[in-house]
Amino acid sequence: MQTRELGHSGLSISPLMLGGNVFGWTADEATSFAVLDAFVTGGGNAIDTADGYSVWVPGHVGGESETIIGKWLKRRGRRDDVVIATKVGWEVNAENKGLAKNYILRAVEGSLKRLGTDYIDLYQSHKDDPTVPVAETLEAYAQLVKEGKVRVIGASNFTAERLQESLTASQQHGYPRYETLQNLYNLYDREDFEKNLAPVLQQKNISAIPYYGLAAGFLTGKYRTEADLQKSPRGGGVGQKYLNEKGLGILKAIDVVAERQQVSPAQVALAWLMQAPGVAAPIASATSVEQVTELLKAIELQLTAEDLQTLEQTQPAAV
Repeated sequence: MQTRELGHSGLSISPLMLGGNVFGWTADEATSFAVLDAFVTGGGNAIDTADGYSVWVPGHVGGESETIIGKWLKRRGRRDDVVIATKVGWEVNAENKGLAKNYILRAVEGSLKRLGTDYIDLYQSHKDDPTVPVAETLEAYAQLVKEGKVRVIGASNFTAERLQESLTASQQHGYPRYETLQNLYNLYDREDFEKNLAPVLQQKNISAIPYYGLAAGFLTGKYRTEADLQKSPRGGGVGQKYLNEKGLGILKAIDVVAERQQVSPAQVALAWLMQAPGVAAPIASATSVEQVTELLKAIELQLTAEDLQTLEQTQPAAV
């Protein structure tokens, strides 16, 4: 499978990144192992998680996803075959959050232990922390890179302004720079990314690895009515945001392209992202082997100019 380099880091990944947010949540350990096996067997090599996954589940404390991935890595002996991306900075609890240097240096040890590894391929700031100078955060990462605990760093949920500020600080102080940006981007959620972030990424050769590439499952087409929202624990949030005139219009366009190409709606939505400028790989999660197999087929799908025009017709003229 053809891989894509992350920024100018020398680290390359498959055009699809497997989201680990469901591991330990809607996918138990056995299911997660099966999903991971199917992903790497199908040619995928990049897995995304975070120390905060899945703290939102009652009774969970965070780190459940990393723990499952760590057990899988040990049992399968696959550490050298895969790129592990995790994140720090989300509020795990009142004492464990943010991007202060001391906290990052402490939090990374927990992630390394749970993942059962002595290095993280891509360590990401999960969200911006305006209470901490960007140089302090980058100083922590510089130390971790020097110690060999982190190979490459990335940002997530940053504004264009804060990303640029971080890049400037990296250059001024000789610190590692963010080589990736993991922000919201899909066929529905486009305006902020394309207007504000994409120009910075393309100018600085930073790779996008968008999350919610399928809009929390909406772009798979399984949520089309209020009744459909009961199909998944994520249905409530999907309904509030996506089940509207705009969303249904996008689904209609996706359906046209899917029928033309004889593929699934999910494959169309992911292929569109894979062909977007500056995108290294969209992130998508799966809770079954069948879903993984379907998602991986998006890599082979080449959307035509006619397909792209069909999808663009659903967007406001200002985008």
